[in-house]
Amino acid sequence: MTEIQSILAALGGVEGQPAALATLVSVRGSSYRRPGARALLVPPSVKVGSVSGGCLEEDITLRLRSVLASGVPQLVTYDTTAENDLVWGVGLGCQGIVQVLVERVPAARPGWIAALAANLREGRGTDLAVTFAGRPPEQWGTALGTASVSPPAAGVFTERIEPGPRLVIFGAGADAQPLGRMAQEVGWRVTVVDSRAAFAVRERFPEADAVFAIPAASVDEHVELDAGTFAVVMSHRYQEDLNVLRILLGRSLAYLGILGPRKRTERILSQLEAEGAVIDPDTLRKVCAPVGLDLGATTPETIALSILAEMQCRLTGRAPIPLRERNAAIHG
Repeated sequence: MTEIQSILAALGGVEGQPAALATLVSVRGSSYRRPGARALLVPPSVKVGSVSGGCLEEDITLRLRSVLASGVPQLVTYDTTAENDLVWGVGLGCQGIVQVLVERVPAARPGWIAALAANLREGRGTDLAVTFAGRPPEQWGTALGTASVSPPAAGVFTERIEPGPRLVIFGAGADAQPLGRMAQEVGWRVTVVDSRAAFAVRERFPEADAVFAIPAASVDEHVELDAGTFAVVMSHRYQEDLNVLRILLGRSLAYLGILGPRKRTERILSQLEAEGAVIDPDTLRKVCAPVGLDLGATTPETIALSILAEMQCRLTGRAPIPLRERNAAIHG
């Protein structure tokens, strides 16, 4: 569950009483979190999310409590550019200036909360606008907006919150379980497909958005496969993988990973070509087989980590290299 999903869940769990929300609205220089990071204070003392790596959270919590009590929003500026800054007793050394808007979320929830929650459930994006300057403080706060306006109005942070990437795992074995868990934890929308009814059950994949016990021939009736879909084939059953790849290879997917030795995949592809399938070089370049990055993975959990890491690289367009070898800024 992502930070924004956790915040929405917390707000839904305390309906009928106010809460306080902090939003990172501006960054100059270096900062652990980027604009759009949020923290929520739910009375009496539950805090969800963060706007820093921890260095600002104690002060942010005090601000949240203050705004919750007063109802008056606050714009807080944290300047850590001084070489030997000693803010709140610690040398942060982050070399950046960040601004955080702290607002009260009334008991009668603003419309953006329900709209965002509904859009995330339905797989749609949501534009938000957070006003933090340029108007009287009583008009500061979060609302539905238009993130596509460029440049945004002064004193307004605009953001488009998209639903998580869609991952379809073909195979419901023991090693598919940690992949589903890890992907869900970082905000991916997970669907599990397996023809074996004893394996493809909700009890084995409680974090998944959908679990289907169906043959490959029925996939199109239940699962969306398009240019935004990440697919991993890992049933450990040759015929099952063959049937699935017969469908997937002709699709324009964001990512297609196949678990197993390279020779096994080559055998499957050769069999499909013998059946008449056209597998051109462009299609082959998109196939990640063996699936995952070379992390020395040997357990279901570490293999899942290597797969998720490779998919994240594909999602962001980044090369899988150590950050110390990256010449550009981390947040390019």
